[in-house]
Amino acid sequence: MDNQTRVFEFILLSLSEQPLQRQVLLSLSFSLYLIGCLGNLLTILAIISDPHLHSPMYFFLSNLSLLDICFTSTIIPKMLVNHLCGLTTISFSACLAQMYFSITFGAADSILLSAMAYDRYLTICCPLHYTTIMSILRCVLLVGIPWISANLISMIHTILMTRLSFCTNRIAHFFCDLNTLIKLSCSDTHVNEMLVLVLGGSMVLIPFVCIMASYTPIAVVVWKVTSAWGKWKAFSTCGSHLCVVCLFYGTIIGVYFNPVSTHTPQKDMAATVMYTMVTPMLNPFIYSLRNQDLKGALRKLFIRNHYAKPL
Repeated sequence: MDNQTRVFEFILLSLSEQPLQRQVLLSLSFSLYLIGCLGNLLTILAIISDPHLHSPMYFFLSNLSLLDICFTSTIIPKMLVNHLCGLTTISFSACLAQMYFSITFGAADSILLSAMAYDRYLTICCPLHYTTIMSILRCVLLVGIPWISANLISMIHTILMTRLSFCTNRIAHFFCDLNTLIKLSCSDTHVNEMLVLVLGGSMVLIPFVCIMASYTPIAVVVWKVTSAWGKWKAFSTCGSHLCVVCLFYGTIIGVYFNPVSTHTPQKDMAATVMYTMVTPMLNPFIYSLRNQDLKGALRKLFIRNHYAKPL
């Protein structure tokens, strides 16, 4: 019986069963992936190359861009390679690796957004003490904690997944999603489901509460500002981060926190495309379009590369 339920590879579904629609969706996926990676990479290079951007805010932003690149690179290239090579399979070990890294980068992204909210709180509510509080050590800790805690959570889920047997190897998704894999198992999955609820809920709920706790005093301070210019400056400081928070948590909640009765493979795929492709692609544009310093650094980067080309 063990030999019959042991799975050595999984079959992944495509984005669509219709050939023409599948071609369009895959072309769109490749475009979103390329634009997202390029935009996030340019953001990182601009921050590194401009000394004026060597501050905690941009340190967090560069790490967010790195996480977005890693997150999409864990999922999208495998989907594209499978399509180009005419394959629909992924080995058991590769599937676990994809699941591990997708959970790691997604969870780290969530925690890092709360660290960025804390940074915005200090900037607006404690400007005189900002430099003292946000030391280099604290910045490193606020970035290191998301990476370490996310890896520990991924390790727990991956170890528990290796203990399961599977009734079928057909994954109703275009990548190895944790919840989808648990549904395929014919073993007792109560521990897995409980940890998904506890750990997954904690990775979303706790950072979200921290973000709300940071922005509540910010809203109070901004409300007390009498000048329109002062309110606009405060809003421009926090507006980009709030847009990214709404995009990230909106899509995550749409996928994982809706009633089970409302879930269909098509709806889940559409929502997953949002947080695996669209959101990472939009993040650098949201920050660069609303940030004059970052736009200036990007212009300097392009001008420097243009004049550095050999004649």
